[in-house]
Amino acid sequence: MSAESNPVRLGLVANLGQFSLLVVVNALVGGLLGQERILTAFGEDVFGITSYTTALVFIAVFGAAKAATNFFAGSLCDRYGRKPVLIAGWLVAIPVPLMLMFAPDWSWVIAANVLLGINQGLTWSTTVIMKIDLAGPNRRGLAMGLNEAAGYVAVAATSMATGWLAAEYGWQPGAFSLGAAYVAIALGLSVFAVRETAGHVDLEAESHIGGEHGLSTRQVLARTSLTDPTLSAVSQAGLVNNLNDGLAWGLLPILFAADGLSVADIGLIAAIYPAVWGFGQLATGLVSDRLGRKQFIVWGMLVQAVGLAAFAAADGFTAWVSAAVILGVGTAMVYPILLAAIGDTVHPTWRARAVGVYRLWRDAGFAIGALAAGLLADNYGIPTAITVVAALTAASGIVVALRMKETLRR
Repeated sequence: MSAESNPVRLGLVANLGQFSLLVVVNALVGGLLGQERILTAFGEDVFGITSYTTALVFIAVFGAAKAATNFFAGSLCDRYGRKPVLIAGWLVAIPVPLMLMFAPDWSWVIAANVLLGINQGLTWSTTVIMKIDLAGPNRRGLAMGLNEAAGYVAVAATSMATGWLAAEYGWQPGAFSLGAAYVAIALGLSVFAVRETAGHVDLEAESHIGGEHGLSTRQVLARTSLTDPTLSAVSQAGLVNNLNDGLAWGLLPILFAADGLSVADIGLIAAIYPAVWGFGQLATGLVSDRLGRKQFIVWGMLVQAVGLAAFAAADGFTAWVSAAVILGVGTAMVYPILLAAIGDTVHPTWRARAVGVYRLWRDAGFAIGALAAGLLADNYGIPTAITVVAALTAASGIVVALRMKETLRR
């Protein structure tokens, strides 16, 4: 079909088919991650790992690999286009579920998580960038809410399903069989159905107001990380958000297991937090398009701090479910809005790289959080580790309140 008969247009309605397809692809990205949310219980049950620091190494290497890949994903998208980067991410993922299904020791799990980090950095970053491309400036919050909701609802569903599969059929190979199906479906969709969105960037750039055109990658890195008050505030909030998520991912299943919860119950609680987070983003992203970004980020970080403090003080299934809901609400208030704020602030010609830098810092939080939480838990206990991270999360919200400017153009 010619360009004249199929013109490039911006907006969710104008690009509904491709946008919906990318929502499905991102759900599969999240699903592949979801099978890992109770891996610390897997390590303890199958390989007898009792050191918190050792158990959380798999999250640290995942976070480091994903953070580094995020940075390069933005530049690769600008240089080669979005679709080739998306396909490359799914090719990297092919061995991941197989390595978990047949791992003879914990080193295989760590190696699988290096590949998973690369996969997530390439695929999740690219689906974010492509949705921002398609949506244009007017519904950016809604677009990011839909994107992140799809990913984290899939994380929740697959976490619960993995716990059920492990309880019914054992950890290997049954618990990780869903991941192999996710990779096959997503690779097929990415190759045969997803279309390139670079043309939408060119269209938006023609009418974009504000932001400097043509920055180098070094300049983008400096601005997003440090010199621009709004972008740097957003980046540190993303880092702290995933720092506390790394703690929740790694330590909470161990805390629940120590209290005698079954694998199925652990999977259920591990699913509630990303489920509330995922569905909540459908509302927060949309409302932020009307009310603005900053207040959601500030209050969301503070609500997350309350949820973490509740985990430290709580005991028993019901109390932990309540804490998971609070933490999920706080994360939903923050997660898509941070991405929308980046898209609001930067010029379309360097937006992909800015998103990559932001996601570099955000996912570095997984590595920092996993290692810090493991060391604190080994030396002072899990409740102390959770309390320290809760305090850091509250401090991050205060930094946003002091440094960030509202980014939504009314």
